[in-house]
Amino acid sequence: MKRIITIGREFGSGGREVGRRLAEKLNVAYYDREIVDELMKRTQLAESYVLQVEESRPLPLLPITTARTFGIPINYPLENRLSIYKQESEIIREMAEKSDCIIVGRCADYILQDLKPFRLFIYADMCSKIVRCREKGADAAEMTDKELQQKIMSVDKKRAHYYQFYTEQKWGDKANYDLCINTTNTEIKKIISAIEKFII
Repeated sequence: MKRIITIGREFGSGGREVGRRLAEKLNVAYYDREIVDELMKRTQLAESYVLQVEESRPLPLLPITTARTFGIPINYPLENRLSIYKQESEIIREMAEKSDCIIVGRCADYILQDLKPFRLFIYADMCSKIVRCREKGADAAEMTDKELQQKIMSVDKKRAHYYQFYTEQKWGDKANYDLCINTTNTEIKKIISAIEKFII
């Protein structure tokens, strides 16, 4: 059986770094922006459009299954967004079936649930996320702490809405993951070995 690990993460929690370092440690494939790159090759869509769609919810109130059940008319922007989700889902499944891998975000834990992935969720307190964003992101240098906090909260809210819309599950709910890791005041590279031991 292939080893598949999915990672959900709060913005600024270090989830991507966890994914990259863990993939190197386990010598498995790592997929994050590679999914977007593959989608762009197949569809000719602009990268900016794909990224905008990925973490925004098409409808403000109704999950996808509710809209279909009650026959709510689907407009073209929504149809395009659903098409992107479907194509990304196909790409994610192809990648997971090809080899052992780690996949970050994009509802991969839900999309691959029949393959029994090991589901990680990475989170941290706000102060740690602000510090990490300042260390890793050039644009953060131009923001005040208050502005950066608002950005972090906005990104996480969009991720939660996107996840809930397509999965009807609560993003970050410990019941939906095999291991939740708090990276508050933690140097990511120092926890990779511990995660590896837990997974193995």
